[in-house]
Amino acid sequence: MAYRFNRLRDISNRLQDVVKMQSRLAATATEDGMKSNRSLWFALGTLAAGGLATGYLLQPNVKAADLELHPPHFPWVHKGPFSSLDHAAIRRGYEVYRQVCAACHSMDQLAYRHLVNVAYTEDEMKAIAADAQIEDGPDDDGNMFSRPGKLSDHFPKPYPNEQAARAANAGAYPPDLSLITSARHGGEDYVFSILTGYEDPPGGCTEKEDLYFNPYFPGQYIAMAPALYNDVMEYSDGTPATISQMAKDVCTFLKWAAEPEHDDRKRMGMKALTLLGMLTFASYYYKRHKWSVLKSRKIVYRPSPHS
Repeated sequence: MAYRFNRLRDISNRLQDVVKMQSRLAATATEDGMKSNRSLWFALGTLAAGGLATGYLLQPNVKAADLELHPPHFPWVHKGPFSSLDHAAIRRGYEVYRQVCAACHSMDQLAYRHLVNVAYTEDEMKAIAADAQIEDGPDDDGNMFSRPGKLSDHFPKPYPNEQAARAANAGAYPPDLSLITSARHGGEDYVFSILTGYEDPPGGCTEKEDLYFNPYFPGQYIAMAPALYNDVMEYSDGTPATISQMAKDVCTFLKWAAEPEHDDRKRMGMKALTLLGMLTFASYYYKRHKWSVLKSRKIVYRPSPHS
């Protein structure tokens, strides 16, 4: 019996040793796997950080290699986080577009009704829309006809199709201005610089037929002739119609056209930040209130005197 008991004890001890060995091997494998994963993530993070740093450092060189002058940053009144668009400038900018720019450029995504309660009253916009002749139809005989514009009509196009636009502009196609400030790098800074940046070609540059020198345009030559001149139009509010004033106003109008939700977005952002600030303070107070008991309490074991 003693022999059998000792034999069973030896087998049990060996089994325990095997289990311990397997546990140590499993722990070692798990630790090695975690180290391998950490090494992999560290390598990926290093590569990502290196790529971002390289791109950031090479960005000035890439910009310097461009063949145009980059526009400066102008102090627009609507650039601040709590600033809104100048709606008087939007009204004047629409006058510039209507009297100068609309001869070549379309704004397909804007209708007359969009300007109601933004820069004009409803009656004013009805009168402005009625001055435009909109092609409509067909009538009962199948013919197209022209009628006075309505608030629901979009701005009329200056050309019936792209081919007609290119034929009238020496092969160049005037872009649609509905989203021009969002579609161009630099936004309104770029548009303002293009409108006011016409110069005589410097020494070494030859003049090109039907093209105009503008250092802010890629390639320095642009098919659009200078459109703004001092007193080329009259503002309805009596503001002096200088080149810089007209360019500033039409850029503000184009900014609103591309982002009509600009003011509402900033207003909503202010409300959201205020609400989030209040919720953050309330959450911090609630966390301190709930955890203060858990962190400061002491648990004392009092054994029963009868145990």
